[in-house]
Amino acid sequence: MKAFASFFLLYTVVLCFHLWRPVIASRSMQQNKTDRLALIAFKAGITQDPLEMLSAWNDTLQFFQWSGVYCSRRHVNRVVGLNLFSYGLVGSLSPHIGNLAFLRTIILQNNSFHGKVPSEMGGLFRLRVVVLSNNSFEGKIPTNLTKCSKLRELNLIDNKLEGKIPEDLGSLLKLTAMGLSINNLTGKIPASLGNLSSLTKLSIGKNNLEGSIPEELGRTSIDYIQLGFNSLKGMIPSSLYNLSNMRHFLFAANQLEGSLSRDVAVVFPHLRALTLAENRFTGPAPISLSNASMLKFIFLLDNSFTGLFH
Repeated sequence: MKAFASFFLLYTVVLCFHLWRPVIASRSMQQNKTDRLALIAFKAGITQDPLEMLSAWNDTLQFFQWSGVYCSRRHVNRVVGLNLFSYGLVGSLSPHIGNLAFLRTIILQNNSFHGKVPSEMGGLFRLRVVVLSNNSFEGKIPTNLTKCSKLRELNLIDNKLEGKIPEDLGSLLKLTAMGLSINNLTGKIPASLGNLSSLTKLSIGKNNLEGSIPEELGRTSIDYIQLGFNSLKGMIPSSLYNLSNMRHFLFAANQLEGSLSRDVAVVFPHLRALTLAENRFTGPAPISLSNASMLKFIFLLDNSFTGLFH
């Protein structure tokens, strides 16, 4: 089990991060008060800053010069990016974050934020990238996030979130990557996620999800799917075998059953990782896997497969 857990952590998707370059919109002493006050409120929610990364967030510099803050060329002194990746920050995320009306990207990965994800973020209609992974956020996934219709990446991996995956996430039609793994989510995988035709990365493993895998996921563009370490039952939907760009097919440690498609290596010619260990699969292990030239990791243990890979 430890080996599979290590593999899971290794292959849990780290969604694409935009590395924003500092953009100085204007050297004018005229500052946007709304954005500045929102950033001051953000700093007030921080109780520990061991690296003193926010020490320069004061009146000695204009706010568009503050560490981790990126502003627009077009809209003078409006904050479009907040990237505080691995700053070692401890604290809560201020609801005043919702006042950064031009915010497109927020990256707070690998800090120690706690408390709830502010529902006020749902008012940021320009938001495209949300990366809050590797923190200790609690409570439910705010349904208000579904109002961010331009959202492309949502990464909430490795927090303490609970409750169900909101059905309305299926309305974020521009979403390409969704990461909710390593939380305490319950309930079923919403069939509405099948509406996300542009979705390529889906990582919702290591939760407490149950029920079957929705057939509707076959309507997406997924090439990475991590559903391992849940309590999912039933068979792998046949529609998933239509996802010809599949590279990572990760379903270990569930209660799935049935047989694996004989042509899995044919329908997934780019397959690199296949984990089905600790389920209830039966039947022959597909001989086609022996010809999968790109396959690097395969774990089929603790099933009832017969044949070459038993």
